[in-house]
Amino acid sequence: MDKKDSLILLFLTVCLVVFPFIVTNTYYISTMVFVGIHGIIAIGLSLLMGYAGQISIGHAAFFGLGAYTSAVLTAKLGFHPWSAFFLGILLSSCIALIIGIPSLKLKGHYLAMATLGFGEITYIVFNELTDITGGPSGIGDIPKISLAGYVMNTDIKYYFFVWAFLLLILALSLNLIHSRIGRALRSIHDSEVAANAMGVNTSKLKIQVFLISAVFGSVAGSLYTHYVTFVSPSSFSLFFSVLLVMMVVIGGMHSVWGALIGAALLTILPEFLRALKDFEIFVYGAVLLLIMIFLPRGLSGGLEYLFNRLIKKL
Repeated sequence: MDKKDSLILLFLTVCLVVFPFIVTNTYYISTMVFVGIHGIIAIGLSLLMGYAGQISIGHAAFFGLGAYTSAVLTAKLGFHPWSAFFLGILLSSCIALIIGIPSLKLKGHYLAMATLGFGEITYIVFNELTDITGGPSGIGDIPKISLAGYVMNTDIKYYFFVWAFLLLILALSLNLIHSRIGRALRSIHDSEVAANAMGVNTSKLKIQVFLISAVFGSVAGSLYTHYVTFVSPSSFSLFFSVLLVMMVVIGGMHSVWGALIGAALLTILPEFLRALKDFEIFVYGAVLLLIMIFLPRGLSGGLEYLFNRLIKKL
């Protein structure tokens, strides 16, 4: 991690610690919990799409696998939440390997279609395995998770719990992209043929980054399950997979900071637009369209440009 990222990470940490003391409304605290959960998945997808150049339109499936593993094992079989949490990661990793090894040999639109198919199959499985998943009715009465004897049973506790996970994942991701592996991933994004010619094991790296993004999705899914204490297939549909891709693109594909900004915007914006009622979708679409037209590098690219202009003027 370079000095600039370290300073931004420190600034973000301070802001997150201060936030609940300034904004005491539990609705906004709850919204920030969802920003953190969505941010974890978006960071994983950013590593896969923005750095390795591999498209996935099925990442809601890994989110759902983590969520359902935690839900089934804790609510139906009486497992401890942390055991279910790590078994969810294990299951998602195994499925990511099984899906990733053949799928990542595909390129461009074909890879997108393969991941789309995986996401849809998983969604159908969640709906049809009624005895295990509860079908469209879902699973309720999922226990809250605890840490060192403290049950995460309030919005404030869960806010700090989720954002601690996000900061850890963010720090790991920033170290990864500034390492030799990160440089190799960027070389795959620029030209896979050239990367192969320079001795980069592109197949192995693509599978590894796919695995990492699946693990992040599973972590977010387990956190989501123990927060809302209910899961149903509608939370893991194609629409959510597309929304995750939009978070990465709108925020800026070539930056994990962009993924976090995109996750924050697309989680918070609909909450503010609810007051517009029938015009909500129109304004939502217009905002996204304007960002794509005037900020082709995403919000992170636009903020970086403004910051550099400000530094020059000073």
